Amino acid sequence: MYRMLLVEDEETIREGLRMLIRQVSDEFEVRWAASHGKEAMRILESDVPDAVIADIRMREMDGLTLTANIKKRYPGMPIVIVSGHSDFEYAHQALQMGVVDYLLKPVQRTALMQALDRVKRALRKPGETERDEEERTSAEGNASDSHRLIGKIKSYIRSHPDGDLRLQSLADIVHLNPAYLSNLFKSVTGSTLTEYVTEVRIEKARHLLLNTGLKVYDVARLSGYQSPKHFMLVFKERAGCTPSDYRTLHGADPESSS
Repeated sequence: MYRMLLVEDEETIREGLRMLIRQVSDEFEVRWAASHGKEAMRILESDVPDAVIADIRMREMDGLTLTANIKKRYPGMPIVIVSGHSDFEYAHQALQMGVVDYLLKPVQRTALMQALDRVKRALRKPGETERDEEERTSAEGNASDSHRLIGKIKSYIRSHPDGDLRLQSLADIVHLNPAYLSNLFKSVTGSTLTEYVTEVRIEKARHLLLNTGLKVYDVARLSGYQSPKHFMLVFKERAGCTPSDYRTLHGADPESSS
């Protein structure tokens, strides 16, 4: 099953395309949907679809800009652009940027089927037959799921550095056994969950120290440390100096620390 990100700012069209994709192919599913390019890029921070279908005219970030951003991050990702007749010049630019196809509104079933077929061919590795591809995608399914789970955990940690990030609590989020999650995280990322949590929390602390006038004990609390003493020990170990000295060394106002 190929997982797609659908980007369309008109909800009616977005849901119509989702339904049409479901009708014309049982090999594709719209796993993620976004109403504009910026929202799509936020999704791509933690999840990696197999392909993207995007409208060319959208608020916040249009399809061409989105295509350029995706190509920088994922050069080989197949992208299909949807455009109106009056947007042909934009569609032409998109083709020059390497999109696999463009669809005219209203999207026709046959055209969509052909576009999805081009996406499949783009995803197929050189020299690989259709049967080889089916066997490979089946074998890679578990690995892809693992990366998506770990991506979800990492995103949650980055968004909640001051929250409850104990192993059991994180395991509950993705409905996994804590020991299994711990081993999976190490296998996928090469580091332990504890190390990653500490890294995120200290990075948060660095930001607060340099960009706010908060007292050190408030920085500790907002970075997930209830004990200022423990926070200062961990921070010094990671940064090579105390929080107050870190502020001074980087030109922050020394009067804002304690």
